[in-house]
Amino acid sequence: MSEVTETIEAAGRRIAEAGLSAARPARDPVNRPAIRDWLAAIGDDNPRYEREGLAPPAMVQVWTMRGLRPSAPDDADPLRVMSDVLDEAGFTSVVATDCAQTYHRYLREGETVAVRSRLTGVAGPKRTALGEGWFVTTASTWEVDGEPVAEMRFRVLKYRPGATAPARADPIRPVTGPDSAFFWAGVDAGELRIQRCGKCGALRHPPGPGCPACGAFTPEYVVAAGTGTVHSYVVHHHPPLPGRRSPVTVALVDLDEGVRMVGELRGTRPAIGDRVQVTFADGLPVWRPAGIELPRWDLAVTPTVIISSALATRDFQDVHHDRDAAVRRGSRDIFLNILATTGFVQRYVTDWAGPAAVLRGIEIRLGAPCHPGDTLTFTGYAHGDEVAVAGRTATGEHVSGTVRVTS
Repeated sequence: MSEVTETIEAAGRRIAEAGLSAARPARDPVNRPAIRDWLAAIGDDNPRYEREGLAPPAMVQVWTMRGLRPSAPDDADPLRVMSDVLDEAGFTSVVATDCAQTYHRYLREGETVAVRSRLTGVAGPKRTALGEGWFVTTASTWEVDGEPVAEMRFRVLKYRPGATAPARADPIRPVTGPDSAFFWAGVDAGELRIQRCGKCGALRHPPGPGCPACGAFTPEYVVAAGTGTVHSYVVHHHPPLPGRRSPVTVALVDLDEGVRMVGELRGTRPAIGDRVQVTFADGLPVWRPAGIELPRWDLAVTPTVIISSALATRDFQDVHHDRDAAVRRGSRDIFLNILATTGFVQRYVTDWAGPAAVLRGIEIRLGAPCHPGDTLTFTGYAHGDEVAVAGRTATGEHVSGTVRVTS
């Protein structure tokens, strides 16, 4: 173990053992001008917030962001203290990777919120596509007069940028042979095809030349309904898969027609017996939670969208405003911040669910960065009180996650 690693791990233990930080109050009470700026940057027209004097739940972190001139000392924030240690060790760049927010209630105009945080994990050094780095995880609780109103688990990667940006890997393409050509032609046509014996009618998958039931060599196919249940699954972490960001969930699905099929499962925390339905992405069948399909939403990501949403979330990290700084830190351009992405996920779901919907939580994981000129395409599937959401650009999946919502 190197001296640098020992120093970082010792600092992580010390900060974690310090436990929950003192309350750090927001700079300002919850106020309508800040809410309006956030709504304008996200493009959210939900009338409920102004009508009822409420703050959008995805804004909860905004109120206690450090800003350009922090009023609270840096030693009051465990994430900042740990970040300073990593900066000194040469891990000077930062990118958020995932967060899970729970909302006990919406904040109201005039309330003053404070946050308490603790360091829950420091893991590294890890080799990533951005460079070698450390993952730092914190847990935070927002309070109003001692009443918990929201909680969040938040993780960032502090990394040392690589000398060059990694080349983008294209997804693995299927190998097509004479026995499986019909299946992949079906995928291209948006159909899930199952091989059927032309003599006895038995269905089989994966495809093959002969029927295992009667031995006949007369293959045909039927088009499946594309629905089934999760029989089992694994979560793949390593080695990396071309065109995929780990971890990847791979499920064995019992189709309603009676055969089993392996495929990637997206947009849900899986459980044995979950109902799923097929969709198609990157030339492959992909499984998603069964339920109501939300309308697709294409968001044109311009420099104005990135910069205005970063300012509205009081995130002054230079990688979201300054292209030269972003390039120096290993990016090809400025990119959307996680607070804004959370806001767009919220907008997507509430635009569909309607103004009366109440959000209970948003849990997201970031993948490919979202740069100026990208089109961020949101899709979603509602099942029960959860909505599985994904947002993709031409370079891959930018965000995936789950929104808990009630009406």
